[in-house]
Amino acid sequence: MTALESAGVVVGFDGSSPSREAVLWAAAEAVRRDRPLLVVDVLRGPFPELVFTPMAVPLPEVVGEEAVRGYHESRLSEIAEHCRNVSGVEVSTHLAYGHPADVLAGIARTAELLVVGWSGRTGLARALLGSTAAHLVHHCERPTVVVRGRVHEAGKVVVGVDGSNAGSGAIAFAFDFAARHDARIVAVHAWADTPMETIAPLDAWHYDWHAVERDADTLLADCLSATRDRYPRVRVDRVVTFDAPAHALIEQSGDADLLVVGSHGRGALKRAVLGSVGHAVLYHGTSTLAVVPPSGAAA
Repeated sequence: MTALESAGVVVGFDGSSPSREAVLWAAAEAVRRDRPLLVVDVLRGPFPELVFTPMAVPLPEVVGEEAVRGYHESRLSEIAEHCRNVSGVEVSTHLAYGHPADVLAGIARTAELLVVGWSGRTGLARALLGSTAAHLVHHCERPTVVVRGRVHEAGKVVVGVDGSNAGSGAIAFAFDFAARHDARIVAVHAWADTPMETIAPLDAWHYDWHAVERDADTLLADCLSATRDRYPRVRVDRVVTFDAPAHALIEQSGDADLLVVGSHGRGALKRAVLGSVGHAVLYHGTSTLAVVPPSGAAA
């Protein structure tokens, strides 16, 4: 079996500081999961690249494919050796050609987890890698983690619970991660994401909002019960809020080790709405984010 087929954790690497942080996060997670790590760098195509020579008046110089490939392989080897020294993880590397999102999603099909950094080396690279992360969290078949900023170690995992069957994968992933990291779960259900047909007709001025909150908490407890029974040692705090889902998740996860959301929710329209929630927490949240498809429950 090749490294591409046996990788437990796959991480994208482009040489930037954020991608190095992502690699180190992925290496530590691979050790916790007792799985090998695969570090992947992606070249957009076998073509010459323009570089500038260190002269008073820089002149463009064409660097051939062999030199470019050698440079990328060298930095892959360097980061792999660093991972081995820091965490002792079993690590291999792969250099590929193509679009980063397509390549990473394809390689990760047989992996437990895909990890990427949030931004790249420059403004343009940040935009490109940002779009790569956005594409992956919406389309990758496996759980995708976007590592960004300072990694917290508060022992807190926040998971968004929308009451849908699709959200069960996110719940299972959150509990599995919390158990591995000796962390507590903060399960957040935003009442605004409750199906309106279950509460209509609604008179906002005279409605019993305490009853709404109790019903929402019952829904939240029911969604968590089966997974919670499998992880009896994981502490769980339930939060019901009348805030907008994305804002509630961002507020609750400011100091969290990880924020976990599902990739889509109830029905075609609800998928679009929850997709906007995922988009909001991806671009405006501050914590490391895991997006889990319905089939991406913990192994």
